[in-house]
Amino acid sequence: MTLFKKLALLLPAMAMTLQLVAQDKDSVVTKDSLALSKIPLIQDTTAMDLKGVEQMELMAAPKGLADNQLIANTEKRGYNLKDNPEAARYDSLWMRELAANAPLFVEMYDEIANWEPDSTSANTIDTEVLKARLAKLNEKTPFDISYNPSLENVIKSFLTRKKDLMERMLTASQFYFPMFEQELDNMDIPLEIKYLSIVESALNPRAKSRVGATGLWQFMYGTGRMYKLDVSSYVDERSDPIMSTKAACQYLSKLYEIFGDWDLALAAYNSGPGNVNKAIRRSGGHKNYWNIRRFLPRETAGYVPAFLATMYIFEYAEEHGLKMKNAERPYFNTDTIRIKQLITFDQISELVGISVEELKVLNPSYKLNIIPKIEGKPYYLRLPYDAMGKFVANEEAIYAHVEKELKSKESPLPQLVKAQDRIRYKVRSGDYLGKIAERYGVGVSQIKRWNGLRSNNLRVGQRLTIFPRKPYTAVAAKKSKPKSATAAATSIPNGAKVHTVRKGDSLWTISRQYPGITVENLREWNGIRGNNLQPGTKLKLCDCSS
Repeated sequence: MTLFKKLALLLPAMAMTLQLVAQDKDSVVTKDSLALSKIPLIQDTTAMDLKGVEQMELMAAPKGLADNQLIANTEKRGYNLKDNPEAARYDSLWMRELAANAPLFVEMYDEIANWEPDSTSANTIDTEVLKARLAKLNEKTPFDISYNPSLENVIKSFLTRKKDLMERMLTASQFYFPMFEQELDNMDIPLEIKYLSIVESALNPRAKSRVGATGLWQFMYGTGRMYKLDVSSYVDERSDPIMSTKAACQYLSKLYEIFGDWDLALAAYNSGPGNVNKAIRRSGGHKNYWNIRRFLPRETAGYVPAFLATMYIFEYAEEHGLKMKNAERPYFNTDTIRIKQLITFDQISELVGISVEELKVLNPSYKLNIIPKIEGKPYYLRLPYDAMGKFVANEEAIYAHVEKELKSKESPLPQLVKAQDRIRYKVRSGDYLGKIAERYGVGVSQIKRWNGLRSNNLRVGQRLTIFPRKPYTAVAAKKSKPKSATAAATSIPNGAKVHTVRKGDSLWTISRQYPGITVENLREWNGIRGNNLQPGTKLKLCDCSS
């Protein structure tokens, strides 16, 4: 056979191989992508060609893979979606580390709120060495980092009692700090402000304070809305890392315009501009943070020192022997896609092979682990590059599969996103959390979380933020008679313990007669609304079936 004929026979296979290489180059590239030299040699070129034809046919299909091609893997829960055969396989152990960091927020919050200015810690660093290091930091930042005994005590406290917390923050910061720095630079804000997120939330995007401040940057509801952070029953953009960081930059920039001093801007970020102005007046007109600190709220008095101490520890972590785990995937090694229809985290996890816990870390603004579909409102899914490739290549098939699954399960999820938005409810006499929760179709734990409540106690006139699932109108409220108690018509099981209401009885006096039974128990077990009881009514004293 002539050389020309041999070449003619080889050209189709060579062309196909080149197409496959081009296809691989078009795939999402990550830092762990395998080099071409590491691809095993395939001896059966015919099989390779057929595989290449199959891949091209799939790529040419106008709607991606058909739904019946999402075949479940019977040996391992999930689906074998065909995309990115050489995509990076990241070690996601550190993602679980991020998820496990959630309780650290409470530890940091309590540390600052209960900070004692005159407290002392073990002598872990020579004072003269500390003074020299603080002077160096002061030279390269716009913050006033001059030495004082209070700051020294906070630094020593963090290095002794909070060493583990600081080490875990060093690990978590690798994920968020690159994104923070970009947004801070865009707004011409000192990059050291990134350390504020540790003081605010311990890098927990779902952190919620006792007063309702939420997210990495701890926005209150009103301030969040001022900076266009949407909050609904199912989405809280205060927990979205990028959106909340942009808002925090805008807010801090505005505070700096007001005070012309970054230390005072930080104090105002924590306690509000009004409290800083009062402290300035009470101090006789001083405008240095350290001079007005004793006139600030207790929590704010420890806030700026905690920020400066965190900055110092991060800058001198190595000198103090602090260790961290290397993050395999910083925030920018992920990507987003706009979601076209309602989808749950469980479905995404099953289809693209990423754990629900990791989805929560990457998409913390979705309260119920559901990405809703609302007309005119875009919602995005953030995934690692390798998982994103699978999602994009099979997008139409995924949506078809999800829709079919939701219908087959008769899932109520599509109705969830149609609920009303936030309302402000004023507590009335006779109200209790269970009653309010039932009225709006939500859980008691949700009301407590939305309002930073640590107990079930309510006071008349108290305002509650509620994101109702049940429609509720003022007309319906007027029709209700909260002051007259009504018990649901329920049968009492044989042998059940009961109390017959006598003249002068109230829920409170009855509950006092039976240890372990509360007013809330009596209301729940007997379907009671209001306070006044009718003599002769029989009340169940147990959570027994009717």
